[in-house]
Amino acid sequence: MDPLILFGEWWWTAAVGMGGVTAGAITMRRRSVRSGRRLEVDAARHDLKAAQQKAIERRMAAKLARAEVVRISAERSARRATSEQVAGAKRMLRERENDARAAVADVRAKQVRLSAARAAVPAASAPRPLERLQAEHDAITARWMRYETDAALQIAYPSMTDVKQPATAAYARAAGRAVEARRSATGSVDPAAYAEYRDAVADLDRALEAAEHAARVQAGESPTVSSWQGAAQDLFSRSTEAIDRAAGAAASALAAWNERRRPDDKR
Repeated sequence: MDPLILFGEWWWTAAVGMGGVTAGAITMRRRSVRSGRRLEVDAARHDLKAAQQKAIERRMAAKLARAEVVRISAERSARRATSEQVAGAKRMLRERENDARAAVADVRAKQVRLSAARAAVPAASAPRPLERLQAEHDAITARWMRYETDAALQIAYPSMTDVKQPATAAYARAAGRAVEARRSATGSVDPAAYAEYRDAVADLDRALEAAEHAARVQAGESPTVSSWQGAAQDLFSRSTEAIDRAAGAAASALAAWNERRRPDDKR
């Protein structure tokens, strides 16, 4: 049979097969979205788009501030602006440039988060991202409740239940925001609502850590230095010692070299 005729008779089967594969992939993706398995990925993508938009806006603001510096400097040359105005425009430019750099760094961080979310899409039998986030929220709340229910902890750390303390009040506000975000992240959750809830839980965790630190300080305990700080201090100390040893060795070598040179100088 003519190859062209054979191709004409069978090309549609390949197209149907490819269409079936594509439709199957789309169906699996939709099922994954509906089940919430890719919610973290979608939220990370939402955050990245927002960060990219902010970076564009801040870069534009920096360009405008740079143009304003040029304009004010020209006005100063024409004696229509003061040196204070030029200095103010330059300060504004530095602030806008710092904002732009921070926005670019935020974009990079969001890109890393998106890559991590893609690599951590849960299996079909694993807990969904929203379930994991709710469990994390519950664990933080349970950690806080120990100070409310344990008499020994109440006596040891009374500031943990005193909302007049700044750190405790900050935790209470963060807890309220987390609860509200959790209520919004129910039912059919969109990436924006999930991202808001995720960030609220992260803020709550940091607020509890800060409150516990302040309570330990008020109780007269010296907070332990974190492991990375200890490692950094140890590395710094060792580096300093190494520099001192190297300097001492260099000084000894120089002294020995000078001693060897003296007989030659006499000759």
